[in-house]
Order: sequence, then structure tokens, then C-alpha cells
Amino acid sequence: MKELISLSWHRLPVVIKAILTGFAVSTLGVATWSIMGATLPLPWPFILMVAFLWAYLRFFSGHWGSLSSREKRAKMFRSTKLPRRIWILSLLAAALIVLIEQSGLIVTFRILEFPAERFLVEYDFVNALPTWVSWLVVIMISVVAGICEETGFRGYMQVPMEKRYSPFLSIAIVSIVFVLVHLHQAWSGPILVHIFFISVLFGSIAYYSGSLIPGIIAHIIMDVFNFSFWWTDLGGQFHRNTIHQTGIDSHFILWLLVCILSVIAFIVLLRKIGLQIRPEKLTQASGKSQLAI
Repeated sequence: MKELISLSWHRLPVVIKAILTGFAVSTLGVATWSIMGATLPLPWPFILMVAFLWAYLRFFSGHWGSLSSREKRAKMFRSTKLPRRIWILSLLAAALIVLIEQSGLIVTFRILEFPAERFLVEYDFVNALPTWVSWLVVIMISVVAGICEETGFRGYMQVPMEKRYSPFLSIAIVSIVFVLVHLHQAWSGPILVHIFFISVLFGSIAYYSGSLIPGIIAHIIMDVFNFSFWWTDLGGQFHRNTIHQTGIDSHFILWLLVCILSVIAFIVLLRKIGLQIRPEKLTQASGKSQLAI
């Protein structure tokens, strides 16, 4: 039976195996946090999830587990030792992803009316918690999403497809899947284009830098902003009329320019990273990563 399952698995197209594997890796972490948060009393969900994430990173980056698969898992995690200058450029690019996403949302909701009810409905419970607990929840959700989604989507899903197909096609396929798995969120409807575009940015920085860490950092920071400002009242709320009511004003022009210039700067940084990283033929670290895990 095991041999039949193994044979059937190996016969599947690379794209199908990559999507199923990446989705499983991502869901493992997200589902674990959901179960802990819903069933355990405070502060145990936070304590146990920190331990789980440490073990999660150790295993999927190739530090733990079967010796025969460690090298493969390290490659899937993009456990690459990067030169300092590549780290600096990659972290700057990561910061730009956050700026692009936030400025893009502001521009969008100056054009379209901000559907506050849709954005607040799923996380309204956070506003009912004590402030310090709310911040812990926001930070933990963001950390879980950043680590697990980047490991699953930009690592275990995208890496195998990069080897079989072109990087452009791989990033596009992963981004489509990334949009699909977020369709169940009440807030996803008005920003499907944003979700796709941000996924493209995450996929691009992972490919060009050769590491998941810059994307993980950007994803965590981005979600902290999202959860504390857009999806809860913890950090305030968006209260701006659309330009159909106010006309094109300085606020709209400023944030539109920030978004456009940030995208241009991100592309320039990726080009610099690509020009520096390719000639050096960076070696895979087989479990060694710049992140201390």
C-alpha cells in the first residue's frame, strides 16, 4: 500500500506536488495556533506556540529530522548563507514591501469606500480583550502567518516549481494559490489584487535574495500593521472619505506617490541583489541559516 501511494505521488506533476506540500506545511503551523488559541487558557497558547514555532523552523529548515532529507528540506527553506551586503539590500526591500502594502491599501480606500464592517467582523473579539492580551494576540497571529506562510508558499511550494518551470511562472502560480487560500476571509474581496501583488513581491524577494528570512520579517511587520489598524481597532481606524467625495487632495497624491516610488525602489533593489548574488554562486548551507534557530 505504501509503495502504491509513493508511486502515485511521484507520478503527479511537479506543480501539483508543490502546491499540496506547500499548503500542508503552511497549514500545519496556522492550524496549530488556531487550535491552541481556541482551547487553551492564557498564557499557555503563547508559551506553547513559541516552542512549536522553534521546532517548526528547526525541522523545516533542515536542522532536525531524518538525515536523508535534511539537505532537501534546507533547500526548500532556502537555508542560504548570504553576504552582509545582500542582507542589507534584502532587508531594505522587505521594508519596502510593508510600505507598498500599506500605502496601497490607503490609496485603494481613498478610491473605494473602506468596508469597515467586513474588515472588523473576523477579529472583533480582539477588541474585547485587555489591551496587553490584544497586542500579544496580534503579534502572535502575525508571527505565525509570517513564518508558516513564507515557509509553505515561498519555500516548499515555490522552490520545486522554480526548478521545473521559470521563476516568473512559479511566482505567478504560487500567488494565485495564495489568493485562493485567502478567499474565505471576509475582508479579502475588495483587495484580491493586493493579495496577489504582495504575494508576487514576497516570491520575488525570496527568489532574488535566495532566503526566506527577509520575506518572513516583512510579512510579520505587515501583518502587525494590518491586524492592529485595518482588522481591529487596536491601533486606530481608517476614517477618510473617498476622492469621489473630497476630490483628489494632497493626502491621496502623497500616498499614491509613496506607493509608486516604493514599487520602483523595490524593483531597483531586486536588480541590485540579482546582479550581486548570481556571480557569487552562493552555496546552500544544508541547514545553516543566518537566522538563529
